[in-house]
Parts: sequence; structure tokens; C-alpha cells
Amino acid sequence: MSAKFKKVKEIVASIEADVEKFYDKDNQAAGTRVRKAMQDLKVLAQDIRKEVQEIKNKKAASKAKSGGAKKASGGKSTAKSGGKKK
Repeated sequence: MSAKFKKVKEIVASIEADVEKFYDKDNQAAGTRVRKAMQDLKVLAQDIRKEVQEIKNKKAASKAKSGGAKKASGGKSTAKSGGKKK
């Protein structure tokens, strides 16, 4: 599991009390802490999205290099039958 994902889980767990204080007890300072934590989560989530996409792209590139000629050409037939698959 990614260290970044573990950090997301830690942040969520750490703000649970502040969420309760803000929503149930109308503690405004707790609301500020929740907003900051949510911003941190947003940044982490974006980092995780980028990381996942990079890994997917690397795997796709390595598959294309290792004999995925049909997939690299989009799986289109090169026969002279109007370009339609049979």
C-alpha cells in the first residue's frame, strides 16, 4: 500500500474528533482544523491520482514494447477489406 494512502487514512482518523466538535457542538475552531485537514487531503489525493496514472502509463508502455503490436495499432486489421475486422 502506498505511503500516501496511509497518510490519507491517518488524516481522516485524526480529524474525527474535530468533525464531531464542529457539527455537533458548533466549535468554530474545530471547523478551521477540519478545513485545513480537508485541504491536505485534497493535495494528497491529487498526488495519488498522478502516481496511479504514471504507473498505469508505464505498464501500458512496457506492454506495447514487449510484443503488443496488435494493441499498439489499436487492434485494427491491416487487411485490404476496407479496414473492417472479420
